[in-house]
Amino acid sequence: MKIGRITLSDRASSGLYEDQSGPEIERVISACFDEPVDFVRVLMPDDLPGLTALLKRLADDERLPLVVTTGGTGPAPRDITPEATRAVLEKELPGFGELMRRHSYDIARVPTALLSRATAGIRGGTLIVNLPGKPRAIGECLPPLLPAIAECLEHISGFRPKLR
Repeated sequence: MKIGRITLSDRASSGLYEDQSGPEIERVISACFDEPVDFVRVLMPDDLPGLTALLKRLADDERLPLVVTTGGTGPAPRDITPEATRAVLEKELPGFGELMRRHSYDIARVPTALLSRATAGIRGGTLIVNLPGKPRAIGECLPPLLPAIAECLEHISGFRPKLR
C-alpha cells in the first residue's frame, strides 16, 4: 500500500531543524497496519497554493488511497493546512478532527487542543487526514483514528488494510 505523508513546516523545510513528525506518522502506521507500506514523503513550507496542488496530484494523478498531513493546523497566520485540504475535498469528514481534539483534551490533558483546526475528507478514492504537528500528538491522536481510516478506505477504494 502506498501512502502519502506531508510535513508542513517553514523551519524544518528550511533546514533549521529535523522533521520528526513525518517519521512518527510512518512509525505509527507501519506498527498498526499489517500490509507493507510504501511512503511518498514530502517536506514543504506552509504554502497554500503548493499544498493544494500537491494534494490534487497525490489524489488525482498518483491515486494514493491515503494522504496524511502533519503541521499547519493551528491558529497562526501561516497555518494553512485545513484551508488547502478543504479546497480539494469532495466530502469533508469532520469527525476525524473532532475525535483528535476530544482525545487530546480529555485523555492527554492538553488544554490547548481546542486550538486545532485539523480535519479530514475524501477526494475521489483518496482519504486525506490532517494531523497535529508535534510527534507526541501524532503518537496519541493517530492510533484511535486507524479503525475509521481502514473502514473509510474500504468504502472509497474497495481495499481494507488489516490492522494489527
